[in-house]
Amino acid sequence: MRDETCIFCKIIADEIPSYTIYEDEEFRVILDVNPASKGHALILPKEHYANIYEIEEELAGRAMRLAKKLAVHMTKVLACDGFNLLQNNHQTAGQTVFHFHMHLIPRYKNAKNSDILIWNHENFTPEEMEEVKNALKCSRDSEQG
Repeated sequence: MRDETCIFCKIIADEIPSYTIYEDEEFRVILDVNPASKGHALILPKEHYANIYEIEEELAGRAMRLAKKLAVHMTKVLACDGFNLLQNNHQTAGQTVFHFHMHLIPRYKNAKNSDILIWNHENFTPEEMEEVKNALKCSRDSEQG
């Protein structure tokens, strides 16, 4: 499945050039053209899924295994001091291209964007925390979504 209007689908189809660092039957991994740091890359499934809610569970699992493999490799090659894995869903959460993708972001001490993923923490009362816990609590076998 492909979305003819999706920039990532066009990259996967070689209609738009990219800096590909890894490719297999299911994924292409490219350097982000607007990187947060040196080596910032994107894992793109070759099939089009808008977000985590649409991607097949098994493929999402393989994407995470690939992310781990690449994080280890990139950390060794780039000698970075830390690493972020980031995956956004919907505009409110920062998704700008609506094709499921994972960001692989090497982090370096004293870099320009070293604090890019810091957010202001919120405070909730114990009662509010209990309410949220009860609403979200599920068993291992319960279906989510």
